[in-house]
Amino acid sequence: MTTTTLPTGPTLADLLAVTEEVWASFLGSDEPLLPGGPGDDVHDGWSASVTVSGGWEAMVTIELPVVAADLVTRTMLAIDDPADVADEDVADAVGELVNMVGGNVKSLMAGPSTLSLPVVAAGRVARSSETTEVARADLLWAGSPVRVTVTVAGPASPTDRSPSAVYPEGDPR
Repeated sequence: MTTTTLPTGPTLADLLAVTEEVWASFLGSDEPLLPGGPGDDVHDGWSASVTVSGGWEAMVTIELPVVAADLVTRTMLAIDDPADVADEDVADAVGELVNMVGGNVKSLMAGPSTLSLPVVAAGRVARSSETTEVARADLLWAGSPVRVTVTVAGPASPTDRSPSAVYPEGDPR
């Protein structure tokens, strides 16, 4: 008899690759994502999450400060004047970003799954206390911190990946 253990989440390398690909597609490559630590600045801005249900159960979240959320919005929606950015525009842009990252992460995992509509908050999207962070990328974009997190339902297990890595060891970035 063969036993297969399904991964609890994407590898950090996969999360970074997906995030960088989506970021470049939507926001261009003039301001690439760079390694860095968001610290607490991301908690005072915008966040968005999508949940994956089915063969793999998880939540993918993006957090970024107000200045980065505004720049994401202006870039995605081609808005020149910062005064023209409305909260609804920010919610749409940040929600679309997490939707694309979440959909790509979902495609890496086993089993048929569905993706929820994005939940966007000015502030921090709440997550259940019954979740475990399995991957986190702390990045910088245009001088602002960005955090992308994957959490799964249930308590931590000995096989869960370290959630605090920024880039895999040996990565020259």
